[in-house]
Amino acid sequence: MATGLVTGMGFAETTMPSQTKFKLKYAPHFGMFENHAGKDLFDQLQFCADQGFTAWEDNGMMGQSPEMQTRLGQKMRDVGIEMGVFVADAEWGKPVYALGGEETRANLKKKAENAAECAKRVGAKWMTVVPGPYDLRLAWDYQTANVIDCLKTMAEVFEKDNLVMVLEPLNPYRDHPGMFLSKIPQGFQICKAVNSPACKILFDMYHQQITEGNIIPNIDLAWSEVAYFQCGDNPGRQEPLTGEMNYRNIFKHIAGKSKDMIIGMEHGKSQGGKEGEIKLLNAYRWCDDF
Repeated sequence: MATGLVTGMGFAETTMPSQTKFKLKYAPHFGMFENHAGKDLFDQLQFCADQGFTAWEDNGMMGQSPEMQTRLGQKMRDVGIEMGVFVADAEWGKPVYALGGEETRANLKKKAENAAECAKRVGAKWMTVVPGPYDLRLAWDYQTANVIDCLKTMAEVFEKDNLVMVLEPLNPYRDHPGMFLSKIPQGFQICKAVNSPACKILFDMYHQQITEGNIIPNIDLAWSEVAYFQCGDNPGRQEPLTGEMNYRNIFKHIAGKSKDMIIGMEHGKSQGGKEGEIKLLNAYRWCDDF
């Protein structure tokens, strides 16, 4: 393998970087390093632990069998990896949360109970919730009140086990038009209204660079209600250093506030094969060098 491709960032993109622990808790997902680790999920966890990662996330964890969830949770504990988010509920088609109602809240309570059981098996604390589309025929403030009531119902379930649902604002311009929750200040307002330690914000910096920018100031303003981060560069939603975002400065700012936050690597790779995986690792090593 060639090792002489040195970039302006000061490293050879095709050379495997050092394997020391990262300063922050960056969380890969299954499939991200399968060219090196193979397709076995346990081997992928081991590979990432060997590379210095101390966190993980898997949106589809609830789709695994209870037995597999338990085994994966144990493997993470064995290799020193902390489980980040999985998706507890993501509504894409109907304004379920925005319309609310007693039947909806009862259904969401059951979903929360199922998610809580998964969280216990895998050792997770945080679960993603996407409140779904808005309704075109109902005033916005009524919809906001309905969303808050739904989330209060779910929070009551999660509070019992000290679990946290994290609400993810999604960009409406490129990926998710029509979703109710799109901005960090909106998420902040809703979390304040729910008023529960079990309801916080998932600050996906890729989405918010598109929706509103102002990443570092919004991190500061919303900090009391932020429990989790995700990243991806813009445009392209690939690894850091492929777009316009200065992730070294952003990570440094987050580290100055707390080194305990998990930062989910919810993005793709700009290059395929083993070379692309090494490029991704080098990008995080460079951004983590602050």
